[in-house]
Amino acid sequence: MARSGSLNRRSVLKTGAAAAALSALPASLYATASEKPIRVGLVGCGGRGTGAAHNVLHAAPNVTVVAVGDAFEGQAKGCQSRLNDIAKNDAKVKELGNKVNLPDGSVFWGLDAYKKVINHPDVDYVILATPPGFRPLHITEAVNAGKNVFTEKPVGVDGPGIRAVLKAFEVANEKKLGTAAGTQRRHQKAYIETIKQIHDGAIGELVTGRVYWNQGILWSRPRKEGMTDLQYQMWNWYNYSWICGDHIVEQHVHNLDVLNWCFREHPKAVVAMGGRSRNKPEYGHIFDFFSAQIEYSGDRHCISMARQISNCWNSVTEYVSGTKGNSHVGGFTINGKPALDRAAVRNASDPYVQEHTDLIESIRKGQPINELKTVAESTLTAIMVRESAYTGQRITWEQALASNKVYLDVANLSDNMVLPEWKVAVPGTTQLS
Repeated sequence: MARSGSLNRRSVLKTGAAAAALSALPASLYATASEKPIRVGLVGCGGRGTGAAHNVLHAAPNVTVVAVGDAFEGQAKGCQSRLNDIAKNDAKVKELGNKVNLPDGSVFWGLDAYKKVINHPDVDYVILATPPGFRPLHITEAVNAGKNVFTEKPVGVDGPGIRAVLKAFEVANEKKLGTAAGTQRRHQKAYIETIKQIHDGAIGELVTGRVYWNQGILWSRPRKEGMTDLQYQMWNWYNYSWICGDHIVEQHVHNLDVLNWCFREHPKAVVAMGGRSRNKPEYGHIFDFFSAQIEYSGDRHCISMARQISNCWNSVTEYVSGTKGNSHVGGFTINGKPALDRAAVRNASDPYVQEHTDLIESIRKGQPINELKTVAESTLTAIMVRESAYTGQRITWEQALASNKVYLDVANLSDNMVLPEWKVAVPGTTQLS
């Protein structure tokens, strides 16, 4: 599904590392061109999905995109055209000897397109980039099919979905499959080095933290003539909790992932609040803002803010404090000093490419990484914040994980189905079932 608007994940996260030249690949990968080929299938052909396919074509040699699929025909065919253009015109793709092989018979659309891509006989590496409400279903399908997986974040919108992803984590380990997630900070040199120093005790024992994703209103899409209710909500997916998870889950998961990474655990409980001022129907029923207190072990409390209201103070970053000092994690500083040389930050590889490089290298070495557990835990952290704000209640980790609240059964959709009448959550009235 395409992402539009003047501000998106790429523009917000564009750091010196992300803007660096794409040629900083490990030399070892160039020696593996004759080794195991990587044959990529893409599920979700919008801007993020097409971007991820472009990234994997920069990540290592002997990579070919062989199948793509989307719920919408125009998206699938548009992706086919864009990737063919990339293969013809991108110098880095040519340098690596990578290819796009997308005959019409390998371009799929419809609600079952994900199955056709995942089970395509030539695909061994699946990129999952549809809206997050579909992620648990698609991850499960891919892992059960024995495919290596790159999944965008977040990996679900509710407790049952996260339980399914944690099960897939175990199955992937049993099958020795590689998985990586679009929490690209974990593949970004500056973040890795900064958090390593934190873990090595540079600021002592962690006691608190604060994380932000505050920005202007993002985007909505008008309904196209002839669209069913389901088609329209899938087209305008960012504005419906059943498919997006609300912006706290879809966006702020990045910062919450950094917090969990720094503290080396998931939280125990969350108390949050939030609300909504926008009243246009094209903005569905999501909130405008969330503010939360997140509790970790040892009675350590952190604050989290996520807001999408224009003409306000904006910030997308993370801080942690310890018994010996502070770190602006997102600014790559320890006690006010750079955690690593700025030249190293500027010259580091693009993390959106590096996450694929790391996954492919691990697969070729026979030591596949598996990131499903960490991204599932960070996603559930964001779900806890959302449900605490929606209900007005303190939500524990155990409550969120055990919850049976499902917004919509995405495994059994049909274009003309009658959708629930979504209502904006009311704290004190809305329940976590």
